[in-house]
Amino acid sequence: MRKIVRLVVLSSAVIALIFGLLAYNNFILANQVPALDDYWIEIPTNSSFDEVVDLLKSKGVVTNETSFRWLADYMEYKRDPMRSGRYQLKEGWSAIQLIRHLRGGKQSTMRVVLNSARMLDDIAGKSAKFLEMDSSDIMGVLNDKDYIRGLGYSPETLMSIFIPNSYDVYWNSSPTQFIERMKKEHDRFWDKDDRRQKAKALNLSPEEVYTLASIVERETTKNDEKRRMAGVYLNRLRKGMLLQADPTAVFARKDFAARRVTDYHTKFDSPYNTYMYKGLPPGPISMASIASIDAVLNGEKHDYVYFCAKGDGTGYHNFAKSLAQHNRNAATYRANLRRRGLR
Repeated sequence: MRKIVRLVVLSSAVIALIFGLLAYNNFILANQVPALDDYWIEIPTNSSFDEVVDLLKSKGVVTNETSFRWLADYMEYKRDPMRSGRYQLKEGWSAIQLIRHLRGGKQSTMRVVLNSARMLDDIAGKSAKFLEMDSSDIMGVLNDKDYIRGLGYSPETLMSIFIPNSYDVYWNSSPTQFIERMKKEHDRFWDKDDRRQKAKALNLSPEEVYTLASIVERETTKNDEKRRMAGVYLNRLRKGMLLQADPTAVFARKDFAARRVTDYHTKFDSPYNTYMYKGLPPGPISMASIASIDAVLNGEKHDYVYFCAKGDGTGYHNFAKSLAQHNRNAATYRANLRRRGLR
């Protein structure tokens, strides 16, 4: 009798070992994350379970589909639709670890870099390169006047919501989630370093500061002269002078390839043409860098009301307090161009 019991116990142990080995082979060894060139996987919004399985198979992560499907069902990973997002995988993960990770929804962010954009569709295009959504999806929101009015902007001032920087954003963010994130970043920026108070002291709104900063941005690439240049425009605003900013006339014509500003630009009737209309244009003429925004907020106090490029190849400008001095600077500019064979 004892022999029979021992035999039964031994047989049961052997069977359990066999099943254990099969389970280990099917659920631990099978479907392990292999060495990959790219350990990122992006599951699109509204994906079905079958689509996720096909994606994992194409990635080389799922090699035993039957066991993966059984395990996914057992671990209650299947849902309709599946959890979307961008996930980082790790070499050697078992199917259990993989499913746990994807089921938990702990996705990684994408670094969205925004800078140097001229128009809103430029921002939409740059953003779409990093995110699931298409640029047309973003523009659909940016063109929704009721939506942007609800954010406190107009079509003309909306550019000022975008502060040039790098942002960690979820890959599957919706267009409205993305814009609202930009609004939060905008508010956080203006709440720092007394920026709102400085704008108020200039008798300008943050949107007006941004608009003026966009002009400074297009006038000079030299951060160390931006405060002085901002001071020129602030002086002109205070005196009620025309700003006569070349970049605004170029923007009015949308002639961004122009190498020289001529009557074609300055005599074009547009509210953005500061050769024709006093004060600031209706909104920014491009994205403004943080350096340009802070240059306006901390504009240099001086008596300059004119400036002219030096023409010596340095990219810097000469500043003047009078028209006579400005004319002399303009003559120097032309002489420098001739000396360099550019005129």
